[in-house]
Amino acid sequence: MKRSLVLAALLCGTAFAAIAQNANSPMTFVVPYPPGGPLDTSAHLLAQGAQQALGSITVANKPGAGGATGAALIAKAKPDDNLVVMGAVATHAVLPYLGTPPAYDAQKDFKPLILVARVPNVLVMTKARATELQLQKTSDVVAYLKANPNGLKMGSGGNGSIGHIAGEMLKSLANLQLPNKPYAGAAAAQKALLSGEVDMVFDNLASALPLINNGELVALSVTTPDRNVALPNVLSVNEEVPGFDVATWFGIFAPASLPDKDAKKYAQAFQVALTDPKFKDQYLKMGISPEDMRLQELAHFVKQESRKFQFLINTIKIKAN
Repeated sequence: MKRSLVLAALLCGTAFAAIAQNANSPMTFVVPYPPGGPLDTSAHLLAQGAQQALGSITVANKPGAGGATGAALIAKAKPDDNLVVMGAVATHAVLPYLGTPPAYDAQKDFKPLILVARVPNVLVMTKARATELQLQKTSDVVAYLKANPNGLKMGSGGNGSIGHIAGEMLKSLANLQLPNKPYAGAAAAQKALLSGEVDMVFDNLASALPLINNGELVALSVTTPDRNVALPNVLSVNEEVPGFDVATWFGIFAPASLPDKDAKKYAQAFQVALTDPKFKDQYLKMGISPEDMRLQELAHFVKQESRKFQFLINTIKIKAN
């Protein structure tokens, strides 16, 4: 009996080694979104900073299905691959609960490595519209919509996007009537805001910050419970509508088959890159403050976020486009 157990253990170890991804081959860092966004920019900075420790790293954009297409490549990686992905709140905590589940298990098919950032969305209006209606913060918006139901139009990057979820959470907590107009991505929603098609958007901070700084947009609030270092004088929604908490986060994930020793090596290398002083200004421009959450701690965080967004999506009854 004992010999059988030992043999079984050896066979299981051999099988695991056979399916584990090859950490000695050149690494491909998959970004499941188009080039140019904050996740893509961060991936290039992290790849550059980690190459000394990990060797050649190529960043590859694999957009589609709200991020699910690129994430699935890592979840289903072949034994000879050496892949990681810039996973996000959408791929790992939102998409599993929007209609048809993605072609992966967000909890079982990945090995979390490091959290790169937790950044808020920011409720923005054009300066002209905010001035016209005398709206400077979330409580002003709430008061206006109480007096003028459906008097404002909200744009979002699509049904089920973080911007949409943030808007629906505000409507639910403050009991507001505020129609959502979905667009094909956050960039399209921002363009619609600037052209006057919609009145307000919960925009990604990294995308909105340059327009806030040059005066085109006015920031009314941020969606994390606390204020953000990039906009220290802008209230959080939570300060005026208690219980509000919707953050965009993203981090690096490997296939679940990556051996623990390699996961620790990868996590350490990317953490060093994340805190490299030469990249500090570029991160700050995107409203990113370096995090230090790795491996099991990140896995626990992802589970908590998954439960939170499952509850939100089911309660508010959000469906994908």
